[in-house]
Amino acid sequence: MGKLLKITLVGIVIAFITERIVRLSGRLHFYLEVQQIHLPHCQLLKGIEFGSEDIDILPNGLAFISSGLKYPGLISFAPEKPGEIFLLDLNDEELRPISLRFSRDFELASFNPHGISTYIEEKDDTVYLFVVNHPHYKSTVEIFKFLEEDNVLMHLKTIKHALLQSMNDIIAVGPESFYTTNDYYFTDYTMRLVEMVLGLAWSNVVYYSPGEVKQVASGFYYANGLNWSPEEKYVYVADSMDHKIHVLEKHANWSLTPVKELEVEAGLDNLSVDPHTGDIWTGAHPYLWKLFHYNKENLPWSEVIRIQNILSDDPIVTQVYVNNGSVIQGSSSASVFEGKLLVGTVFHKALYCELD
Repeated sequence: MGKLLKITLVGIVIAFITERIVRLSGRLHFYLEVQQIHLPHCQLLKGIEFGSEDIDILPNGLAFISSGLKYPGLISFAPEKPGEIFLLDLNDEELRPISLRFSRDFELASFNPHGISTYIEEKDDTVYLFVVNHPHYKSTVEIFKFLEEDNVLMHLKTIKHALLQSMNDIIAVGPESFYTTNDYYFTDYTMRLVEMVLGLAWSNVVYYSPGEVKQVASGFYYANGLNWSPEEKYVYVADSMDHKIHVLEKHANWSLTPVKELEVEAGLDNLSVDPHTGDIWTGAHPYLWKLFHYNKENLPWSEVIRIQNILSDDPIVTQVYVNNGSVIQGSSSASVFEGKLLVGTVFHKALYCELD
């Protein structure tokens, strides 16, 4: 009887693991077939060689670009080089990204930037830049004041909290307040793999302010990109492993409630929102597994997706650009400004395209 029970238990465990591996292979798109889509007027941005993970464009056309991310399980082409924040003026025909300088009090050597977001103070148009940072593979939020006349980021504050253990993307909602996604529950790389294989929906969204910190949404497999609608009524969350964008309604106390989900057949990364149309743009990974298993002979693909009318009964999902890695590898962000498209990558280059 004991032997039969052991055999039965082993069989159950094997069946469970097999089912989880099959499900994971579907989430990583092992068997998906994707065709390339080209855009006619594109060029790589000179000077950006080690990633352009997130992009945030100001209303005046100044674009902030985070670069140099080192992330567990992903390749880095410059592992010893500190991260950077680039500034690109999309009104300048020469398209010259500038690596911004930091105030002397900021520890640049361990700077490892991930998601970014800007906040503009209405009373004086002061621009604050919020950066998810991973110094020594920890998670902090760094708040900077942008001094445009000197191209300097003046460091104001470092934020740490027990609920901010594994941050990915961020929305600045005030001079010291923000929403952020935690992409995993565990911080240890091995345990993250276990979490991924078991399909544990433990990642979440946290609201932070100096007076209150709380979880406001949960149940995501890999909460990644984060943004909100132009009128700031709805928050959008990209779940990379579940291939969905979640629409959440924002309330006066900053809590969030689910409204709807939109399935998008891609490994969704950062989200940006066109302030004029409300369209969502995302850099995505057609084959997510290639991102985590880098192979020069089988490069990570890049994809740009546009979602129109997400709140309607019939949203329109369009593949705008798809590349097999021959131009850019591992797209993570896509942002538009007056018919101009910027495509960022996790660890590679950055692409500029004209859509009109």
